[in-house]
Amino acid sequence: MVRVNVAFLLAGLTALVWPGLSLAQALRVGVSGSPPFLMKDGVALEGISVQIWDATADRLNRTYELIQFPTTEANIDAVVNGKVDLAIGPISITPDRLANPKIDFTQPYFHGTEDLLLPLRAPGLFARLRPFFGWAALSSAGGLTLLLFVVGNLIWLAERRRNAAQFPRHYLKGVGNGMWFALVTLTTVGYGDRAPLSKTGRTIAGVWMVMSLLALSSITAGLASAFTVSLTRLDPTGIRESADLRGKSVAVVDGTTSETWAKIYGARAKTAPTLNAAIALLGNGAVEGVIFDGSPLRYYLQNNPEAPFKIAPFSLANQTYGFVLPVDSPLRTPIDVVLLDLQRKGEVKTITDALLQ
Repeated sequence: MVRVNVAFLLAGLTALVWPGLSLAQALRVGVSGSPPFLMKDGVALEGISVQIWDATADRLNRTYELIQFPTTEANIDAVVNGKVDLAIGPISITPDRLANPKIDFTQPYFHGTEDLLLPLRAPGLFARLRPFFGWAALSSAGGLTLLLFVVGNLIWLAERRRNAAQFPRHYLKGVGNGMWFALVTLTTVGYGDRAPLSKTGRTIAGVWMVMSLLALSSITAGLASAFTVSLTRLDPTGIRESADLRGKSVAVVDGTTSETWAKIYGARAKTAPTLNAAIALLGNGAVEGVIFDGSPLRYYLQNNPEAPFKIAPFSLANQTYGFVLPVDSPLRTPIDVVLLDLQRKGEVKTITDALLQ
């Protein structure tokens, strides 16, 4: 009963304030977009935008006919040219569109994000081995070799006269045995095939034993940290944050704000007529990512769990969607009132959750 009263109240308000608006005339409603905002069930159109508009029109006691357009811009142009009375769909409220003197937006009915779809491919063998040849690994190995060389020389200098059998007077052979002793001591293996006999040699060996405990633990911790960071950053596209998009090739959908965001982030945009066409470009390796609204991307992955793609762990922008009306349209205030009522009563959330979960 309350819902009927609200509908009649809004209808009466509309007729009083804008007497030229005929309640009997069916509204021409332009619609555009991708799932889950616009979908086809046989010949009927449905989706988040359509269902929220249907609930709004029901509250306003208005009939309507849907007219589908291929792109968002074509839908907006239809409002500008008077071909439709309003446009619905995932139409982002942007500064450029708000600056258009011929159109107006209702209050937002959906809040989302602009996201990036990336290929989900396991790194190759070379990519996995790359951290082991990085600066952290090579510098640690070089430092350890230098340390073994120094200790090997000290042991050889101390032992070459009294213990020539184990550390020969010949420099290369004697230092080599000294480095071998330092290495087995460092690794706590302790074969016992080499051992200092002089007091000086044993003192050097004792100091080295204590130092090796600290050196080995420090080197191990440093290498483990470096390898962990390097391996977690492995990505076939090399895109780990929004700044990495500069110069990268990305697919965008014609007539959407994804074109604008690609330009803002310095990416090389390749236009596709639909989201599925843009994803196909990513699938065949023609581009390195797809920029589009986050909800349709998540809906695609939800319905295609085998798809070798993932959504980047960062968003490019926040988005708000609204319905588009001609400027000074008598429908603006009644639609705003209904949208606010639907949101406050949780009906908008019920519609979106049913299609996004």
